[in-house]
Amino acid sequence: MQATIILGILLRSFNPLWRKIALAGLIIETPRLILRTWTTADIEPYYHINQDLKVIQFLRGPLSEAEIQEFIHLKNQQQVERGYTLWAAQLKKTAELLGFIGLNYTDWPAHFTPAVEISWRLGSMHWNQGYATEGAKAALAYGFNTVGLNEIVSFTIPANRPSIRVMEKIGLICHEKGDFAHPRLPAHHPLSHHILYRLTREAYFTQHHHGL
Repeated sequence: MQATIILGILLRSFNPLWRKIALAGLIIETPRLILRTWTTADIEPYYHINQDLKVIQFLRGPLSEAEIQEFIHLKNQQQVERGYTLWAAQLKKTAELLGFIGLNYTDWPAHFTPAVEISWRLGSMHWNQGYATEGAKAALAYGFNTVGLNEIVSFTIPANRPSIRVMEKIGLICHEKGDFAHPRLPAHHPLSHHILYRLTREAYFTQHHHGL
């Protein structure tokens, strides 16, 4: 799947939907998705996504509206400072916010940090349609081709099989000795134990050279 990377402002003013997307800070376009920076209009739909019990099953809990506002501010700031972030994932066909897909700078203490993580969080009504894989492949390409990253990682708890499947579909490789206790959770917490997947720049281009 070839993603179109848009680095400037999209000027399709004749189409109201595309104009709205352009003003929102379009970063990546895939066949079905737009990955873009966040706007205040995303607060309410993203708040509801983070109340979905299926979505927060492997998270620390639901997010408040104030936490959503802070998240959006910080992720837009990261885009400005680093050239990548956890982008708002929008369905092209309807302009509906699906959640986020993107790249996140991580520097909390762990054996593999500082690192850039690829991550996604979509409303459960949009699961099992290939959106996370489609957007993550595009984010991975952006990270290596546009940003020039040397490595991208991802991590989750062992029970989160849906996310692990996405990691493997996009080419990340399980680091067998990479398990770690998440430093932002108590050691005894049921979500503390995480597994680590990694992909180096060299391995990414090798995979794509062989058509993987």
